[in-house]
Amino acid sequence: MINWTESVHHDGSPLYVEVAEQRLGATATLRLRVALEAPLTAVYLRSCPDGEQTIVPMEPAGADSVCRWWRIELPLRMLSTGYRFLLRTLHSGNLWYNAAGIVPHYPTDTNDFKLLADYHAPAWLEDAVFYQIFPDRFADGDPTNNVRDGQYVYMGKPVVARQWGDMPHREHGSGEFFGGDLQGITQRLDYLTDLGVNAVYLNPIFTAPSNHKYDVADYATIDPHLGGEDALVALREALTARGMRLILDIVPNHCGATHPWFVAAQADPAAPTAEFFTFRRHPDEYESWLGVDTLPKLDYRSERLRELMYAGENAIMRHWLRPPYAIDGWRIDVANMLGRQGPLNLGHKIGRGIRRAIKAEQPEAYLLGEHFFDGTPHLQGQELDASMNYQGFTFPVWRWLAGFELASVQDRPWADVLPMSTEHMVAQWQAFRAAIPWQIVTQQFNLLGSHDTARLRSLLGGDLRLVRIAVALLLTYPGVPCIYYGDELGLEGLVDPDCRRCMEWDTTTWNHELRAFFQQLIRLRRTSLALRRGGFQVLYAGGHTVAYQREVAEERLIIVARRADDGLQSVPVRHAGVPDGARAHDLLGETETTVEAGALPLTGLPAVGVMVWSIT
Repeated sequence: MINWTESVHHDGSPLYVEVAEQRLGATATLRLRVALEAPLTAVYLRSCPDGEQTIVPMEPAGADSVCRWWRIELPLRMLSTGYRFLLRTLHSGNLWYNAAGIVPHYPTDTNDFKLLADYHAPAWLEDAVFYQIFPDRFADGDPTNNVRDGQYVYMGKPVVARQWGDMPHREHGSGEFFGGDLQGITQRLDYLTDLGVNAVYLNPIFTAPSNHKYDVADYATIDPHLGGEDALVALREALTARGMRLILDIVPNHCGATHPWFVAAQADPAAPTAEFFTFRRHPDEYESWLGVDTLPKLDYRSERLRELMYAGENAIMRHWLRPPYAIDGWRIDVANMLGRQGPLNLGHKIGRGIRRAIKAEQPEAYLLGEHFFDGTPHLQGQELDASMNYQGFTFPVWRWLAGFELASVQDRPWADVLPMSTEHMVAQWQAFRAAIPWQIVTQQFNLLGSHDTARLRSLLGGDLRLVRIAVALLLTYPGVPCIYYGDELGLEGLVDPDCRRCMEWDTTTWNHELRAFFQQLIRLRRTSLALRRGGFQVLYAGGHTVAYQREVAEERLIIVARRADDGLQSVPVRHAGVPDGARAHDLLGETETTVEAGALPLTGLPAVGVMVWSIT
């Protein structure tokens, strides 16, 4: 039996927020849905214009056989307007409802629903499905530009040229190269088109001595071993011809020790670029990324550095947004550390400055930040468009499906490797959604793994049933999904460098059934209005099963995932506005059923598996 409070629902999707244009001075129409039997005597909207609380009664807005609606108009007088609902009940007193749920006490404003005005969201993100590529390991399109064995010395050792398909060796570290390049990516775009993805995210491609290229030696050139600038132009043109997007990875937090800025600063403490770095004792003691001396940290107290990196008319981050490269956005490496150094905390100032510069250059550019922890303070509409949603999606999914925590492979004593309960996974999802505006929720960069983590199949112990569940969650959850190259083929690998194995192009080694499942889910994602624009409501979270609804006026989908057999026979759906007699068809198979007694029968759901039900 579902408590009536479970039926109270509002989010920022079109069913619940209607506004012609989210600009200052506009008016938004807000709607709230509750169960027909909910013992409410009144509903109020609480907002706080100019810092002063305002509580206004909402109007009843109709009912059907299972639910009723309340509505109100809210003027957008501020750049960020927070609001929550006050529910007057017959027997339980007043309850507050915000993005974090219902509480009987007065909550802080932190988790209020939020509407952003004069905020420009890249329109193309709604339809995007990303594919992440580590360039050295995807495809070797031009062997003549490959790094040669012993061609130069990196971190005290000659670099090593490896044969395609060999296993990466930890002892070679970042000084081994397999020959992947931009030409190889261009030559394999038909493969990406066939898979169904329409956006590409590349790890760094700027000139640098390592294979990962986070130790930038020149932000103004593309590494010649990856094909140089001409290869990037050719890739851009080929992607444009296919209607595909491209974002690049940039490292504004630090550069490489071979960068001319740092070389000059080390040689002369009075050099013009010396202010870009923090020397504790010149020339060999300086601030660096996590103490790695090949990665000196950049000091953004320097206005000249800001001008060169993002603020100036010809700044680095502006340059690559312009033709002929015309990239569609940036992924900011270690965005959590940018502008922060001991007592100096310029993170938000630098974040706002980067946003102003990037959006002035290209309003449709996607500004994405790497953040393994809580990036929500940077996701309030003035800085990043999104973060890599590790804590808000990836990590709870890992722990729910495998009891896997990243700290366990980092030998951290606090690692918790017990499987996460379904209730706790959903609670973590909600906590990270509630902390940011819905407009940002729909732009969050969701992933199941990356170049920094173990591969999905390996951390799930090779269980392809669990892999399919994870993929279905990725492609049906609010936000922008990203697939790490080769995961669709069942590529394996533990932590770096094992997770950076070469892409396998011998089709006889592919898991074709898994790849077909990826294609099916990607196609569903790109054709479903509910998945691209719809709201999100958890319907059930208990035992080993989670169920949630994605809905727009034109379409309603219910996703049910089960990690192990818990004996559950049906999930409640009446509280989500689904009437008895509604027909349900599994879009991943041929199963059909009918909603009965307020519940969706789990007909056809295997002991471990996932279904995506279309409700009509």
